[in-house]
Amino acid sequence: MSTLIDEIRNGVVPLPVARVARDEGIDPGQLCRSITEGSAVVMQRGERCTGIGRGLATKINVNLGTSTGKISVDDEIRKAQIAEHFGAHTISDLSMGGDISLIRKNIFTSTTLPITTVPVYQAVAEHGLGDLTAEDILSMLELQAQEGVSSVVVHGVSRAMLGRYHKKERVLGMVSKGGSITSAFMLMHECENPFLEQFDRVLATCRKHDIVLSLGNTARSGCIHDLMDDFMRAEVEQNVKLAQQAQAAGVQVIVEGCGGHIRSDRIPEYIRYYKDRSVFPLFVAGPLPTDIAVGYDHIAGACGGSAAAAAGADYLCYITPAEHLGLPSPEAVKEGLIAFRIAAHIGDTVKYGRDATDREVALHRAALDQEGQIRCAMDPERARNLADEGEECTMCGKFCAIKMMRDL
Repeated sequence: MSTLIDEIRNGVVPLPVARVARDEGIDPGQLCRSITEGSAVVMQRGERCTGIGRGLATKINVNLGTSTGKISVDDEIRKAQIAEHFGAHTISDLSMGGDISLIRKNIFTSTTLPITTVPVYQAVAEHGLGDLTAEDILSMLELQAQEGVSSVVVHGVSRAMLGRYHKKERVLGMVSKGGSITSAFMLMHECENPFLEQFDRVLATCRKHDIVLSLGNTARSGCIHDLMDDFMRAEVEQNVKLAQQAQAAGVQVIVEGCGGHIRSDRIPEYIRYYKDRSVFPLFVAGPLPTDIAVGYDHIAGACGGSAAAAAGADYLCYITPAEHLGLPSPEAVKEGLIAFRIAAHIGDTVKYGRDATDREVALHRAALDQEGQIRCAMDPERARNLADEGEECTMCGKFCAIKMMRDL
């Protein structure tokens, strides 16, 4: 089948591209050019289309899914519903416990959002590292693509790259689950990464189903004391090369990088390092600019996410209050999502000057129109619950600065 890139190269403006251009208020021709050069992608699921990349609003991904330690299908369904209701742009199903295919089917029926998977998760959960084969991994990617996912994540770590990884130089070593599973498979079976050995097969699968390929971030840092090292630099170089191959093959591609834990002053530097070497949309997990916010990592992550978005990151993966502690509850998913929607908006006010909504809220406040500002809130229900009854706000009472000066 022809992909979006193929259609654009043949002079057609595909309907999903036209929809995204309309929703973002940009020229469809410019978006087509961005897609063909690789600086933007359109992730599709039915009539739902999400644009990610240069010139487009910063998008938010919500991770959900079971683990080997906690399996509640009802919770995952509720998380998917919360993600859609409170403005997530995409969902990643990272389930590794229970009947994973059935869980994913339930998530599919609970939301219209584009869904991403990490095929190696289900492959290792069902086969175990010892019995896992390259065919198991690649067959799982093909199965999940057939089921209708919008994007798949593969980690492009190679044996040569692992030779540049020195655990003694890091406090926390390798913290990427997908990257560590892929690396452990290579080390246990003394083989090369099957995603790299059969990258043409990966691309053929993505082309067949016109899904976005996301290149994972194996080398990200696990604490702010783990600095950019040879392993990180090698991964950026590797992922950019793989992305170029994908783009040439007509496959849309996102690169994950600059995520994990990065001290605040280094975030713009890390984003620039990637952006100087690549046009591809950058997907950032967090980043967390401090390690002390346990229980409040969604707030720390939003601080890092806003800095990353302002510096040029295109796509943020949210973090919940349960980060580093356990599988998040539905309520924790909501808290993390709202925090990262705020972060993305802050980034876009810097990146694009998109502050019209801020002005609208300010005008409501200037008019002492509490209901107006509540209507503009990302979570109007919560704002209304926090508001006082009656016309007078109890923060300042009779000594409201705006009212006093307006009356005089």
